[in-house]
Amino acid sequence: MSNEKPLLVERHGPVGVLTLDRPKAHNALSRTLISALVQALNEMENDGRIRVVVIAGSERTFCAGADIDEITTMMGVPVLDPLPIDPLFELLGRYRKPTVAAVRGLALGGGCEIALACDIAIAGQSARFGVPEVALGVLPGAGGTQRLVHALGKAKAMKMLLTGDHVDADYAYAAGLVAEVVSDTDVLDHATALANRIASNGPLAVQLAMNSARNAFEATLAQGLTVERRNFHILLSSEDAQEGVDAFLAKRPPQFTGQ
Repeated sequence: MSNEKPLLVERHGPVGVLTLDRPKAHNALSRTLISALVQALNEMENDGRIRVVVIAGSERTFCAGADIDEITTMMGVPVLDPLPIDPLFELLGRYRKPTVAAVRGLALGGGCEIALACDIAIAGQSARFGVPEVALGVLPGAGGTQRLVHALGKAKAMKMLLTGDHVDADYAYAAGLVAEVVSDTDVLDHATALANRIASNGPLAVQLAMNSARNAFEATLAQGLTVERRNFHILLSSEDAQEGVDAFLAKRPPQFTGQ
């Protein structure tokens, strides 16, 4: 049993910060790190005080992808059997609270897929994104082929997927992979400040707006509009909506409860 503690878990008011901490392995996704991430994400999802989660890496590397030493253990696994990475990305895909990736340095393979799976990604100037799995004879298996196409469009996604080439932060921003590019020294502070801005809004409204937007990837426009209309009516009946209107009229900060 490994004594490795590969994840730093912090709570700063309504914002949880999860920092990948395997510097010697470039924050590669080992089974231990995956398990720690899943556990911490579940705890924060069930913690009513936490409204937004930031996932960060080290100064030089966000995450270099899967731990190559462990990939060999997955070879020959029956096609329908779950893989060690599955619980993490299934959880991120249905997470009920907004997630923000704070990326400096390399975000390759599974690291790039984490950034894609988060709701928002903030990149430092040193950030480099890539899905180099084809060079190993495999493909991005944690949603990368799907989320890259949604984020970048077919042509740009295909170029990354089929060449394995890295792209820099400015390209990632122009292509739609990240929301903002800031200096490396500001990445975590900027991501945390953004998370706090999100957390100041009505938590139920944020959750249902996020639900509606995510649905756009999985449904037709007509189906998406139906979900949006349903969520809008739910919010109109909420205590937070009444509080938001009352606070606006009274020119005071709202006190949202998530009800």
